[in-house]
This record gives sequence, structure tokens and C-alpha cells, in this order.
Amino acid sequence: MKKVLVIYNGGTIGMQSSDRGYVPMPGYLQQLMAKIPAFSHPDVPDYDIIEQHPLMDSANMYPDRWWSIAQLIEQYHARYAGFVILHGTDTLAYTASALPFMLQGLRKPVILTGSQIPLCEVRNDAQENLITSLILAARFDIPEVCLYFGGRLLRGCRSTKLDASGLQAFGSPNYPWLGEAGIQITIHQERLLKSSELPSTLTVAPMHKATVGSLRLFPGISATVLENLLLPPIQGLVLESYGVGNGPANNPVFLRVLRQAAERGVVLVNCTQCVKGRVVSQAYATGQALREAGVVSGQDLTTEAALAKLFYLLSNGQDPEMIRQDMLRNICGELTEEGSESP
Repeated sequence: MKKVLVIYNGGTIGMQSSDRGYVPMPGYLQQLMAKIPAFSHPDVPDYDIIEQHPLMDSANMYPDRWWSIAQLIEQYHARYAGFVILHGTDTLAYTASALPFMLQGLRKPVILTGSQIPLCEVRNDAQENLITSLILAARFDIPEVCLYFGGRLLRGCRSTKLDASGLQAFGSPNYPWLGEAGIQITIHQERLLKSSELPSTLTVAPMHKATVGSLRLFPGISATVLENLLLPPIQGLVLESYGVGNGPANNPVFLRVLRQAAERGVVLVNCTQCVKGRVVSQAYATGQALREAGVVSGQDLTTEAALAKLFYLLSNGQDPEMIRQDMLRNICGELTEEGSESP
């Protein structure tokens, strides 16, 4: 039986009830798992647990923690068949989007999961999510970072949280699921990254040395809000636009602020506010106006993946024009390049 490393970052899955609500408690998850017979069943892979300090509610997540998770995977990569990362759900899709960019050449499963109800409660989704993630990490040839939750295996950098309280909280609107866990676990091999096309060795790239932001457009948005957000030290901005990439084309001040920011090297990326679909900047004059102001298409990137990609490219010191070109290029399965189709 192959062995799995569990990296316990925090989140609801291992929290303890208190008079202030659920809180992370060092060592508590391990105590619970030791008492639950299912985790010592012969069909459950052997595992070790590394508990990160401090354990955190995922609302407190930050890029330095992405870096520490990636470094742990690099450090123990040769010793384990796969990795399970336990994480809070609020920012789980952000971490699942960041790690694929950091772990270039990954050829082992990295499965992120969590739960909506803690393992300490009698009715919970934590046990199934964790046990299935352990099995996925130990027994399947999945050479990429994935998110498993509520019976669905998703590509990490295609995932987003869709439901604040449901037990199938995550989806992958612009890419089909990589697998499902019902009576049997089914993996769609044709949808996975191809090992033959990956770098031959694992290298970890930094993603915590950039300043990026996100702004969701809304009717009546002030150019002053945008201008203040684009002040130094900002290096990149994801602009969440309407529909297929449209913005306020009749606001010359707004467009001028964008143009001036692009000219001084800020990378501006256009992503749709819609849950599903892609940016087609040339479809409407309102989208074309953003393009002419220096905003590059985010195609069918999720906002989480667009932010992660900006962090990655900016942290690695590329010049703005090269970054704009690379935003259009598929690096780790995060987007469907124009003219190609998803499986």
C-alpha cells in the first residue's frame, strides 16, 4: 500500500466547537481520526500528517502559506505516492489555483479538500472527503493538483466555490470534472494533464513576491475608485467585467485611467463576472474599448486562476509585455486557448 502525506493547513474539517464558534485546535484532528475506525480500515492508505503552524481559518490565507505548502511537497516529493492538503473552503479554490503554477513538473497527485461540517460532528461531510482524497492520492495516476469535494474531482486551477452551505460546494464551470466518486471512483484519464508533456523534474516557483488586486465592475463605478486601486505598488489587476468582457466604454476617464496604468507597466486582465463562459473582447464595442485601453483577455480563466497566474508571472520577474503574452498561453491547464476545445 502506498503512503500519503497529509498537510493539514486548517479549516472547518478539523475544527473544534467553542463558545466563539468553530476554531482550529492543534492536534485535535489527529485525535479524532485515531478514534474513528474507518481511518484504520485496511482499504484506507497509510498516511502521515504534518500540521502547519498556525492552523488557520482559510479566510486568513495569504500567499506566503501557498509557498510553504509548495515547499513541503517539494521536500517530501520522493517519499510519498501523493499528497492531501486539508484546507478551509473559503479560499480553497485560490490555493488550488495557485499550487499548479508553483509545482512545475508535478507527476504525483496533490488533492486539496476540506469540509462544510467538521469531523467532530456526528453528521459531517469531512470523513468521506478525507478518505476519498487519501485513496485518490495513493492509488491513481493523477499528475496534477486537484480539488476533491462532495464526490467531484476537479482540476485545481479550474475550480471555484459555488455554494456557501451545500455539501457539493465547488464546481469547474469551464472544464469538465476529472472524476467522480460514487459507488466506484471513476477517473477520466483523457481530461488529465499528460505526463509526457510535463517537465521531467519537479521545480517550485515562488508566488509570494507580487502585489495584485481584483475589481468587480458595477453600474456607476467611479474612475476614482479604479485610479486609487491602481496606485503603486500594484503590479497587476484582474478586472471582473460584464458578460463576454464588456465595460463602461462611454466613460473616457475610466478608460484613460486603465490606459495610463497599462503604459506604466501594470498588467490588466479582463475576466468575466459570469460563472461560466469566456471573454471575447472583440464581440462588442464595450469590450473592444477595454482591449484598446491595454486590458488583456483572461479568456475562460476563473478569477482565482487569473489572480494566481498574475502572482506567478510577476513573482518570477518577467517584463509586463511578456506577462501579457503569457496570460493568453495555457501553462498548467488553467485555460482553454482560443481555437481549441475542452474535452
